[in-house]
Amino acid sequence: MEFGIGATAACGACLLSNPMDVLKTRMQLQGELRARGHYTVVYKNVFHAAYAVVKADGILGLQKGLVPALWYQVVMNGIRFGLYRRVLNSGVISKADGSVSALGCVVAGAGVGIIGGFLGSPMYLIKIHLQSQAADSIAVGHQHKHQGFLAALYGICRKEGVRGLWRGSSTSIPRVGMGSASQLFTYSKSKDWLDHYGVYPRDSWQSTLFGAMTSGVVIAACMSPFDVIATRMYNQGLDSHGRGMLYNNIFDCFLKIYRSEGLRGFYKGWSAIYLRVGPHSFLNLILWDYLTRLHKKYKKNDSEGTTS
Repeated sequence: MEFGIGATAACGACLLSNPMDVLKTRMQLQGELRARGHYTVVYKNVFHAAYAVVKADGILGLQKGLVPALWYQVVMNGIRFGLYRRVLNSGVISKADGSVSALGCVVAGAGVGIIGGFLGSPMYLIKIHLQSQAADSIAVGHQHKHQGFLAALYGICRKEGVRGLWRGSSTSIPRVGMGSASQLFTYSKSKDWLDHYGVYPRDSWQSTLFGAMTSGVVIAACMSPFDVIATRMYNQGLDSHGRGMLYNNIFDCFLKIYRSEGLRGFYKGWSAIYLRVGPHSFLNLILWDYLTRLHKKYKKNDSEGTTS
């Protein structure tokens, strides 16, 4: 049930946050491996990016890649939140007063994130491919020209085999590990702090909102470089031998971005990441908390009914 609760909460949040994910992907691919001032700026900022996408592709252009994005949430966050709840319930990282161990929270958050991210990698790959597809006037990065989710799934398997669905998955380990650890650590410790100082109870929606928005800033700052690398690695085209046309591996990608785009290259789309992560985290975490409490209440009532 913990896995179902995590997946449901993540999908609910994804429906509203996917447009910002599309904009983030486009901004991260803009000016790929080109120095600032040596490429055409298609997306000036996140708001201009939204306007450009709607103008060229229509309002539905903001929801490109929604199907694989939802499936990715089912796999990745279903596993991530499900396993993390199991860890919390086991008491392994909890203290006597109900708060969580900082180190235990980081390790558990990173661990469950890496597992979920790796297993959900095929969905993330297709999501990036579909989100980057755009009208010629606003296209950035490699254009894969898939005709939809199932066509992409079939096409990749036909050309590259099942292993091709995990192309770029090495980038999911640092990306999701860093993102998951920073989110769950900041979220859990923020709620502990608010509860400890009597600002808001640990289970209140105000505490969830503060924790989610705080964790959003930390996630955007910590995860952005890894997110840019993941987007580039997943989206790059392949040569006739099935090798990446731009990057050989995650380290090669890092060096090439740094040498051609500088440190700023790792923070392309930062504003879109935060505007996606903040609301997404809030909706995701508040739904997760609510569904978890609802499930506990149901189990308690069911147990009492059985006893009587």
